[in-house]
Amino acid sequence: MNSIISFMKRNYKILIAVVCLSATLFAFNINSKKSIDPERDKLLLEILTFVIEKGHYNPAVIDDSFSKGVYKDYIAALDPSKRFFLQSDINEFSKFELELDDQLNNKDLTFFNLTYDRLMLRMEESKKIFKDILSKPFDYSADEDFNVDYDKAPYAKNSTELKEKWRKQIKLSTLSSFTDKQKLEEDKKLKEPNYVPKSDAVLEKETRESSLNSLNESFGFMNDLKRDDWFTLYINSIMSRFDPHTTYFAPEEKERFDVSMSGKLEGIGARLQKKNDYTEISELISGGPAWRGKQLEAGDLVMKVAQGNGVPVDVVGMRLDDVVKKIKGPKGSEVRLTVKKVDGTIQVISIIRDIVEIEETYAKSSVVDKNGLKYGVIYLPKFYIDFENKDGRDAGKDIALEVDRLKKAGVKGIVLDVRDDGGGSLSTVVDIAGLFIEQGPIVQIKSAGKKKEILYDTDKKIEWDGPLVIMVNEFSASASEILAAAIQDYKRGIIIGSKQTYGKGTVQNVIDLNQFVRNSSAGDLGALKTTTQKFYRINGGSTQLEGVSSDVVMPDRYAYLKMGERDEENAMPWDKIDPAPYSVWTNTSKFDQAIINSKKRIENNVQFKLIEENAKWIDSRSAENNYSLNIDKFKVAQNQIEETAKKFKPIVDYKNNLKFTSLPYELEGITKDPVLKEKRERWHESLSKDIYVEEALNVLDDLQPKAIVKASIPGDKKGKLVKS
Repeated sequence: MNSIISFMKRNYKILIAVVCLSATLFAFNINSKKSIDPERDKLLLEILTFVIEKGHYNPAVIDDSFSKGVYKDYIAALDPSKRFFLQSDINEFSKFELELDDQLNNKDLTFFNLTYDRLMLRMEESKKIFKDILSKPFDYSADEDFNVDYDKAPYAKNSTELKEKWRKQIKLSTLSSFTDKQKLEEDKKLKEPNYVPKSDAVLEKETRESSLNSLNESFGFMNDLKRDDWFTLYINSIMSRFDPHTTYFAPEEKERFDVSMSGKLEGIGARLQKKNDYTEISELISGGPAWRGKQLEAGDLVMKVAQGNGVPVDVVGMRLDDVVKKIKGPKGSEVRLTVKKVDGTIQVISIIRDIVEIEETYAKSSVVDKNGLKYGVIYLPKFYIDFENKDGRDAGKDIALEVDRLKKAGVKGIVLDVRDDGGGSLSTVVDIAGLFIEQGPIVQIKSAGKKKEILYDTDKKIEWDGPLVIMVNEFSASASEILAAAIQDYKRGIIIGSKQTYGKGTVQNVIDLNQFVRNSSAGDLGALKTTTQKFYRINGGSTQLEGVSSDVVMPDRYAYLKMGERDEENAMPWDKIDPAPYSVWTNTSKFDQAIINSKKRIENNVQFKLIEENAKWIDSRSAENNYSLNIDKFKVAQNQIEETAKKFKPIVDYKNNLKFTSLPYELEGITKDPVLKEKRERWHESLSKDIYVEEALNVLDDLQPKAIVKASIPGDKKGKLVKS
């Protein structure tokens, strides 16, 4: 949930002191070409600690307790499954457990250098271990087990124990694949009596080969990581001790973050993935230059990259990030890709780069007919904004446009779905909430040691004054929570979903670290996303930890798992401030009854009861960490799980019998874009299987100004919809 609620443009004043200090007290000056990694790393630590101390809402004291936390988080991040380090390594590392605060203050890299060098050594040793293990068959008749609770597992005392841990870990993975393959062969034999099943020996060998390929790919990815990447991991073990949302962005990460916030980039419009030593085109982004060119295809392997008429550069074996850098570029420039097609032929494909919009980032809407009435469903994946271009797309403008389109389509109610929406721009929240109220406060902001600021919707125009439902879940965070809280406090709409939302009530700013350095030859230092403010509901309460409680709580399969802000170790505390002056929505005559009706439906709904039962089962399963490596016992355990899981299959198979369609403008676009057509069909299909959306629409029914009933009219055999 590291999506930022950025208030940068309006509220950058809170960091003005930091900027001033960067030009006076703390103006780093690097004139020489001492850009070797250690010097750059020390500079980076110095700037980060300075900016944190001056800019963070409530910076933690850097002491021995802080040091212990950094040590714990960093070691766990380096080796989460305890398959690299030995206990002797940990004994050596632990001498620094209470010294990391001093090393941070002194810009001392001793601990990082020690752990990095040791990890590289252990990783090389591990390659030999897993290759040796997978060179010979497993004995699945042996009676042994393996516990996957790595947090409680001890480190291996010696190399023999470590090899045994690797062996069991790999054996569990191959055993699962082996039994799956056996079942597939049995199913084929049942369908085709003449089919000759593969022998167990062949299947066993196949699972080891598959596991070896998977591990080689995994280690290939880790080998691609540079020392800087591991240092970023160390830095973020430090940053996260201030709060869960304070994060250092290396230059590439900052670029990715900007793309995720704006939903657009300049390039060819293709998603890439690593495939052994090759870079594979995994998907073409609809509407992008590669998609328009119709020459590049998913599955193509990129062999060489050339800039315009430049010399092609061989990219086989190159890091994925480095390949991406070569392919991306400014709008209007040419890139030539030498690719190996799926059929084995080699082609050189020229593409003129352009601005690419990532469609999945943006809001979308659908229309559904229910009980003779038309309703609109708007899905908002994040509160996006383009900080560099005020005329660019942002969530506020796009939701206003979708609302207008739905009004013109004649809808009688709107569901705004912000499930799984991790947040984004704070200014867009104010714009979106303002679409549904006349005017008034939307959110309160407080900076450390300063008076609160209230953000208002000042536009008296109401874009939508009809029935409104906001859908949330436990992954609705930050901006989603502000929106839900404002709508709830005004009693403007009904919030339905999980018991509570994520619980992130803090504001982050992204600070470019390069502004603090003069004449630097250290290169791009990246950026820091740090917590600078807290936001509060207009009723004075905070969403921090507590989130927003739904008016109507719907059973959730993951309700009992610990995944919210309240489960984060360094989360900031809950508090409250004085409320802002506001008046609740007056047109709420059916509001309370709609909530009562919905609760009754949920309570009596067989499907919801099954979801609740499934949630408790998932919670109980999460505590089971021990697996038998004996094939007979493993099969018995898996069969028991599968038998229980069959009971919950109706959850996946459920259909609400509602038909969702695109608005006219989109239907026109879909005829020219088969990729968009497929995406919309998939979305509409998922909506037609969604019991939560169905109940949201039921609530819209209950919120209608007058009840709608079917009545028989004399002379009308079909009957008509009439108001009563």
